[in-house]
Amino acid sequence: MPANPQIPTGVTFAWRLAGFYAALCMALGVQMPFLPVWFAAKGMDASSVGIVLAIPLLVRLIATPIASDLADRHDALRAVIITGAIGSLLAYGGVGLMNATTAIMAAVALASAFYTPLMTLADAYALHGLPLHGRGYGPVRLWGSAAFIVGTIGGGLLLDVFAPPDLIWLVVAALGLNAAAAGMLSPLHDERSGPKSERARATLLLRNRWFLAIAVAAALIQASHAVYYGFSALQWQAAGRSGATIGILWAIGVIAEIALFAASARHHFDPVILLGAGAGGAVIRWGAMAFDPPLPVLAVLQCLHAFSFGATHLGAVAFVARAAPAGLGASAQGYLAVALALAMALAMAISGELYADVGSGAYGAMALLAAVGGLCLLAGRSPSSDIPDGQRPRSRRAM
Repeated sequence: MPANPQIPTGVTFAWRLAGFYAALCMALGVQMPFLPVWFAAKGMDASSVGIVLAIPLLVRLIATPIASDLADRHDALRAVIITGAIGSLLAYGGVGLMNATTAIMAAVALASAFYTPLMTLADAYALHGLPLHGRGYGPVRLWGSAAFIVGTIGGGLLLDVFAPPDLIWLVVAALGLNAAAAGMLSPLHDERSGPKSERARATLLLRNRWFLAIAVAAALIQASHAVYYGFSALQWQAAGRSGATIGILWAIGVIAEIALFAASARHHFDPVILLGAGAGGAVIRWGAMAFDPPLPVLAVLQCLHAFSFGATHLGAVAFVARAAPAGLGASAQGYLAVALALAMALAMAISGELYADVGSGAYGAMALLAAVGGLCLLAGRSPSSDIPDGQRPRSRRAM
């Protein structure tokens, strides 16, 4: 019997998803290092930059659960993703037209309502659809990381050419590509919820102490990146490093992350081991960066991004995919996203004050935060003992 042309093949599904991850992460690659430079060009001091960078994280606490619930309740992951991608494009265009600090903050909040759920929804879409097609998460997700490099290096090169007040339009252009890629995503033809009684069971995860331990651990480890995300570009620019050098430093970290994602296709890593490696890598990385190391040492430390971010991300999403009740993958990923956003928002809000007071010494506080995250892993027991068999992924290739 010939294949149904409306149902994408595994290759088609994976490549369309890879294209969306690439466009989404390219936009992120421009935003993360260089949007703080645009804020500074608009007259914001370090404390104000820290506050405005915390706004998307606070908005994410509300927007992500709403978007995730809509996606699960109406079996509409793809539709919610497309809506968010188009909305974020239009809203960030509005950000670029603002000048006053309060107006910029309000516009960023609106844009964040559309933009911040996208990565969580993309992960839920990937972890639902890829196993159905016999495809792994890591090899598809790594294309997002590769595009992040393009965004950081390209943004760094353009930083030496464009005036800082024009950097916002690079973000808008990248979001235009993201909206186009969202429209190309394949439908999830198996996108059916479990019974209505299953929906209430999503909240059972919030009473699972091992799930909470994993969520808190991942949140603290990822939140330890706050100073790096918010102020590394400003610090390195003040030290006389070119935009291209800044972009390359960020790219080194993401290349290491890509290598880990690629390896995850060939090896099954236990989520707890991955999270422990993430905590250890973050403690070493931030502890060393607190001493404002020279460029060659910085380049080596950037390789630890494979652990501080990459291993933490893989471990967290793998655990949540295993723990999620049937038909509630987006909601379960949403719970994790809320924990990540809350921790990052608090860390980002204080990072501006820390950086203003002690400069690179602020990384010392981030090392302590990651260490506490690692200790949280000791609060639970073997994850397999807490997860019913029916809630595990259908294929180990989900990672």
